[in-house]
Amino acid sequence: MCIETIYKAFLACNGLTTDSRNCPQNSMFVALKGETFNGNAFAAKALEAGCAFAVIDEACYAQPNDERYLLVEDCLKALQQLANLHRRTLGTRIIGITGTNGKTTTKELMAAVLSKQFNILYTQGNLNNQIGVPLTLLKLRPEHQLAVIEMGASHPGDIQELVEIAEPDCGLITNVGKAHLQGFGSFEGVIRTKGELYDFLRTRPDAFIFLHDDNPYLKEIAQGLKAIHYGSQSGLFVSGKSTANSPFLAFEWQADGKTHNVQTQLIGDYNLPNALVAVTVGRYFGVPDELICEALSQYAPQNNRSQLKQTARNTLIIDAYNANPSSMQVSIDNFHRMQATDKLLILGDMRELGEDGAAEHQKVVDQLIALAFTNVYLVGELFGATQHPFRSFADAPSLIEALQTEQPSGKTILIKGSNGIRLFSIVDYL
Repeated sequence: MCIETIYKAFLACNGLTTDSRNCPQNSMFVALKGETFNGNAFAAKALEAGCAFAVIDEACYAQPNDERYLLVEDCLKALQQLANLHRRTLGTRIIGITGTNGKTTTKELMAAVLSKQFNILYTQGNLNNQIGVPLTLLKLRPEHQLAVIEMGASHPGDIQELVEIAEPDCGLITNVGKAHLQGFGSFEGVIRTKGELYDFLRTRPDAFIFLHDDNPYLKEIAQGLKAIHYGSQSGLFVSGKSTANSPFLAFEWQADGKTHNVQTQLIGDYNLPNALVAVTVGRYFGVPDELICEALSQYAPQNNRSQLKQTARNTLIIDAYNANPSSMQVSIDNFHRMQATDKLLILGDMRELGEDGAAEHQKVVDQLIALAFTNVYLVGELFGATQHPFRSFADAPSLIEALQTEQPSGKTILIKGSNGIRLFSIVDYL
């Protein structure tokens, strides 16, 4: 069945779902497949639950003469084509965002700023992959004036695939660092893959980027693109610097000869570029300066991303959603500079580093030693295999057992590791 026919059916629906357990009345069900499930097997259930149509790619699951079953060759491809057709039909201006670190925080900050002036759509949570991006685009409505679409990658070609679905009008790369090396093969592979956003924008006559002027890797691969510059140097479209970090970031920014000061609820001065690009995007699209400052001061991070939590016994800095060598380094450096007494670091393994895993974990341990940290708990087999003088735990449950006995109190604690280490599970014991 052609995508135009499916799109006509989609427009008659109230939305789209890929979960047969969540089927709003008059929605469209798309039968995706995973390693342990086949969505086709749930198509009938979705229709019974209230869906108007079920998009399937295995004919044996369709009921004879039931026109509610829409048969395609590949449901995932159909979902992506549907999203692209919807995006093209509406013509909404789209800002694409990718990067190794900070893209979700940056996306949230940009959304907070732009929402002061516009009706916008932006990626919810971490829906930034080959399924999440189409699902986000299919939520576009005629009343949306702008969309901020986050795009993640773990293998070469991932960003190319996503930009061809979303077709952004402009974009930004937050930074490039050592993450998902197992999939990319090398740091150079990371740069090339993130740069696929730039490569796409080069093919669009009116496209442009927001460029962090302090980042030499990004400046090198941005050659030939119209760029709106932000960074620490004066004379840029937006310039800025950190003014405090105790523990929340405060910063000042300058544009058109005026200086503004913002007190954020963000932990870490490594968030300065994320805040500055939100300022830059806001100013480019005409959001008044005072509303930009208001949005950035009001935004409070959630979901275990540089989140400050005060418990009955301790002050926690929870950054347990993701970790890679570059984000780990800046988090530790920032924690070292923080004005706090009785610091404790709880660090979990960094996943998906491939053959570089052992060396990168040793670098983190060496950094801790060089900064004279003594109170450190390392969690996971990769950290456990390093040469270090710190306490080591095989996994989060082992650490929890120790915390229940010792009950640390009066400490400022940085909790950082890859999500798979599940350090978020230790919070209740601190």
